[in-house]
Order: sequence, then structure tokens, then C-alpha cells
Amino acid sequence: MPVRLLDQEQVTALLGMRECMGAMEEALRALAQGGAVMPLRTVLQLPGGRGAFGAMPAHLDPPDAIGLKAITVFPGNEGTAYDSHQGVVLLFEATHGSLVAVLDASSITAIRTAAVSGVATRLLAAPEAGVLAMIGSGVQADTHLDAMMVARPIREVRVASRQPANAARFVARSRARYAGLKVEAVPTVEDAVRGAEIVCTVTSSREPVVAGAWLAPGCHLNAVGASLRSARELDSDAVARAKLFVDRRESTLAESGDFLVPKSEGRFGDDHIRGEIGELLLGKVAGREDDGEITLFKSLGLAIEDVAAAHFVLREAERFGVGSVIELGGMRDE
Repeated sequence: MPVRLLDQEQVTALLGMRECMGAMEEALRALAQGGAVMPLRTVLQLPGGRGAFGAMPAHLDPPDAIGLKAITVFPGNEGTAYDSHQGVVLLFEATHGSLVAVLDASSITAIRTAAVSGVATRLLAAPEAGVLAMIGSGVQADTHLDAMMVARPIREVRVASRQPANAARFVARSRARYAGLKVEAVPTVEDAVRGAEIVCTVTSSREPVVAGAWLAPGCHLNAVGASLRSARELDSDAVARAKLFVDRRESTLAESGDFLVPKSEGRFGDDHIRGEIGELLLGKVAGREDDGEITLFKSLGLAIEDVAAAHFVLREAERFGVGSVIELGGMRDE
């Protein structure tokens, strides 16, 4: 049984942001149409709170593929030589159940997460939104900038980070990649958010870093970093003020501290979720309806996104002959 192995550099080269956004749109449409089987993720918390191990299986049709992402999350790796998210995506075909590819998960996670935020921004942000606040300065900040540049005519980026050196490196990287783009580090999150037309929170914080009082009328938020019931990046006012969209209701109701904490405070009920991104893509729910609305996409990350991205990368790798092919068991002699 031939299995293709694809490392971080190869996945990054094959999974362009614009193409990944297209693949994510297809996956989220399939989810909204019932074309996915996806249990909630299993998360094993390590002693001392130093990290976690997660397993995320899914079947997605189309393209009729089975996948599993096995990943570690170590927030303390930020600013070191190690990614905060490391692991593999295993891709299987759905006719005989054979393993067909093993792909680096760090690159898939970084790109597909930002691509989904890009899809949400394209659907929800004001058409001419051009001032971006980036809260956080790690790997997800880089890929989210790429996605925002695809989704909207970004002309100014303000980055805020609890590590000024990391923010400075983000500024340097961004200026090198996007000549002429105004990118600056600002002292506080409030300085970044006030007046911004798009806000992306891509932090490892477990406590709110963005206050609702800072949000300008008409802005759009992508809240990405928090994926636990006890963790959130937005305060209750921010979520209550916003028209909320999610990647998946079931995941949000079970896993999202950004939603569950203000809900527990009595700020709103489950109907505060206006819809899933897939439902927006299908026209089943309305998105932005006036210029003054604050819109919010709460991202948790879904296994179908990993499967869709891995499937796209595998097809490209086969087309260009990229990756190493090894033989494993799985076929028996007759």
C-alpha cells in the first residue's frame, strides 16, 4: 500500500491561501448540507497545564475522504524554535479504508485556520474594510495576515503582543512580504482595536484581551485563539454586542469559552448564534445587514477542515510528484 509523506515545507508550498480558502468553502458547504461525520474532538490535558494532546477524526463527502488529525498544543512554545501546534494528519481513502497520506499538521492547521477566517471575513466584513488589528504575533498572525489580504483590501495593520520582540519580528516579516503595506506595532491591545475595521485575535490567552467597549461600529472580528470551555479572548460585552457566526454550533455549545462564559452570566442564550459559516455560504442565514453591525466569527477549528486541506494537498502532490512514497501493509496476498 503506497503512502505519501509530506513535510511542513512541502505542505506550505502546495497549500496556497487563496486555494485553501476555496477548499474550506467547499468543506463548510458540505457540513451545512449534511455531508460530514465528525464527533467532537478528544483532548487529553497534560499534568501541570503545560500542554494538551488532541485527536480529531472526520469523514467528509465530497471528496469521500476519511482523516484524523493527531496534534499536541503547547502554548509555551510561542517564541521558541518549536511550533505551539505539532502533529500529523492521516488521510485515508473511503473505498477500502487504506491509508494514503501522512502530512505535517502544523502547516495544515496554520493555513486552514486562517483560510476559514478569510472566508468568514469575505462574507461578513464591510466591503472596503482596510484597517486590521492583529492581536498576537505568532504563526497564526502570519497566516491570518495572508488570509485578510486575500479577503479584503487591507492597507494598514496594527499588531499588539504581550511580547514586544515578537511583535517587532511580525512587523519585519510582514513588511518584507507585502511591500508598501503599513504595518506597525502598538503598545496596547486597545490601541490596536480602537478604530479597526477588522480584528483578529490569535493569542494563547485564557482571559479576555479585547473589550467590547473598544469595538468600532461596523467592525468584524475573527476570534481564533481560544478553544476550551475555560478560555476566552473576548470579554462578555464584545460577544454580546456582536452578530455571532460559528464554524459549527455543536462545537461552540460544547467547547467555546468565548460563548459559554457570557451565556452562563445570562447575557444571551443559544439563539445568539446566528448561523454557521456553511449556512452563510448556502444563503440559509443572513450575514451583515447594515453598516453599523459588529460581526463576529468564533473559530474552533474542525476536523473536516483538516481533511479537506489534506485532500487538496495530496492531489497537488500527486500532480507535481512532491513527497516521499513508502509502502506499508494493508493488502493481503491471495
